[in-house]
Amino acid sequence: MKKFLFFCLSMILIFTLVPTSSFAYSYGDPNEEAVAEAYKEMVAKAREKKFDEVKAIYETVQKEIDMHMGPEPSAIILEAIEQKDADTIVSAMQKVLVLNVARRLENVEKNFDNYDTSKRLLAKAFATYKALSPIVQQKNAELDEKLKQQFDVALQSLGNPGLFGVGKKESNIDQFKESKHTILQALQDQFELENVETGHFTEEDLDRLAAAKKTEWTDLSDVKNWIPIIVIVGVIAAVVVYAIRKRK
Repeated sequence: MKKFLFFCLSMILIFTLVPTSSFAYSYGDPNEEAVAEAYKEMVAKAREKKFDEVKAIYETVQKEIDMHMGPEPSAIILEAIEQKDADTIVSAMQKVLVLNVARRLENVEKNFDNYDTSKRLLAKAFATYKALSPIVQQKNAELDEKLKQQFDVALQSLGNPGLFGVGKKESNIDQFKESKHTILQALQDQFELENVETGHFTEEDLDRLAAAKKTEWTDLSDVKNWIPIIVIVGVIAAVVVYAIRKRK
């Protein structure tokens, strides 16, 4: 009985301490980057010449783009939509994605010592690149493979804090900076940007991300956040039923 109770209490402790994001989040999930998803939808609709829909899709991410990259991209993209200029829409959005990769990598470096945040931001950068990958691959397949490898190197450079110290791996910021430079220089050249400076970017997204991280697992409006609670309740119920039957 004591061993069973100890096992149940151990399971409760594990499910309580492990963040829900460990279950719900994985590196490189393309659904994690809204701007990249909007780009893919916009390209599809632009090819169909459904420009009203292109505009509606863009408006779902315009606020985020304006906040981090200034008003210039939106001015160009909205004008191109008005003129029904599909080529300019696609080209401008590709540049926005490059800037988005730059923003994410810049913020990884700023938050390098925070493993969870830096890994999440790197995943968003990679998700953005995955939307650009077919374009890069078409122009230079070797470069596309090289950049994917550099994202993997960047991921490895973050190290790993391990669980309770088990599996811990030291981080390497110099290695990350080298990969970051390689990725951004290649994208700047491929998509013909004058620079990928993040002068328009603010820290608001980081503050929002930090706040979301603290409250994410307690947001019971998200079905996935009920999983640990259900498991805990189930374990407690099993303990109670077992104890009652044991007494009988």
